[in-house]
Amino acid sequence: MFLAIVIAGSIPGARAGIGEYAPGVVLHSSAYSVLALLWFTASRGNAASRTVATVLAIAVMGAIDESVQSFFPYRGADVRDWMVDCSSALATCAILWMILPKAALQRS
Repeated sequence: MFLAIVIAGSIPGARAGIGEYAPGVVLHSSAYSVLALLWFTASRGNAASRTVATVLAIAVMGAIDESVQSFFPYRGADVRDWMVDCSSALATCAILWMILPKAALQRS
């Protein structure tokens, strides 16, 4: 899914086209929240260790995404986008930590 995000964001005009329907903050928060959900639920350990692993993984993925964007003249890297990615991961993990049963988190 991450590769699809990076590739789709690199297609000339694709970002501008979808930007008519959703601003960048919505796109980044939605995409990276889904990635965080997948990473958190696929991880093992308690909620705290899953959260740390997920937020670190999303921070790396977001940094890669932004650095790839910097190579294209029609795109640009933005630290604020990366911060939205990380914030979305943290918010997603906090929600999952609250709603997932403790037994399910301990079993994994």
